[in-house]
Amino acid sequence: MDEHVIEALGKSKIVIKDGKVVKVEEPQINYCPLFHKYRNIEKLNPQVVKDNIKFRIKDFGMCTSQRELKMRDFLSFGISEILGTLLEKKRIDCAVMVCDGCGTVTVEDPELVQGIGGRISGIISTSPINEVINILGENAVLNPKTAEINQAKGVLKSINNGCQKIGVTVTLAEDAVKLREIESQHDGVNIYIFAVHTTGISREDAEILFENTDIITSCASIHLRTIAEKRNIFSVGVAIPIYAASKEGEEFLKMRIEKIGGLKDKKDAKIPDPLI
Repeated sequence: MDEHVIEALGKSKIVIKDGKVVKVEEPQINYCPLFHKYRNIEKLNPQVVKDNIKFRIKDFGMCTSQRELKMRDFLSFGISEILGTLLEKKRIDCAVMVCDGCGTVTVEDPELVQGIGGRISGIISTSPINEVINILGENAVLNPKTAEINQAKGVLKSINNGCQKIGVTVTLAEDAVKLREIESQHDGVNIYIFAVHTTGISREDAEILFENTDIITSCASIHLRTIAEKRNIFSVGVAIPIYAASKEGEEFLKMRIEKIGGLKDKKDAKIPDPLI
């Protein structure tokens, strides 16, 4: 039996076993502008969450052997879309991400980056699914036997495979610190850190992310917004800003702006509710 634990739609904790949604916890927020825009969901609750996860399982095989892994851009500005642009422009050699059914993976194809990360929320744990692992290739998966999630190990594996410019997603501030240590120990290696799934992080962790990452998605975090406003951080987006935490991060955001032909003004943009 395979089991996958994810956090999605207002950071609701969800357990999926053998393609069935078996547990859904209460979301931590009531309203997400992304789900309002794309799925017309005005209020998050466990039933709405369950229905959306069932839709994802049916639509692209999330957490099952039927998983579709290649996908075109979903958002104008999401972390997957930015990573995909960086790969297209050869600004990075690879992206270290987390994929359901595989755990930590290293990918070089922009459409795979989008397919893996574009419509998936925070993966807490996952089980190996051979059909999905075979699509990516065992060498791309950190641990095909256990589907281990460990971004630091994934980056080290990428370095050992010859990658020097590495994009990596993290959800934990401590991982960002660990990755900077790895970077300092490897001459000629540049690690670009993308913080995702940040709803509910502490003030201390928010500060650590701004000190150690390159790009941060704000999700429904109150602390990230407060710090960014105080520091006048370069950002893109109004409802759910994406912040440049470094000069490279700002460069990456501007590359994406150029790729999509500029930004559109959004008036009266609603933000997540509540911010936590």
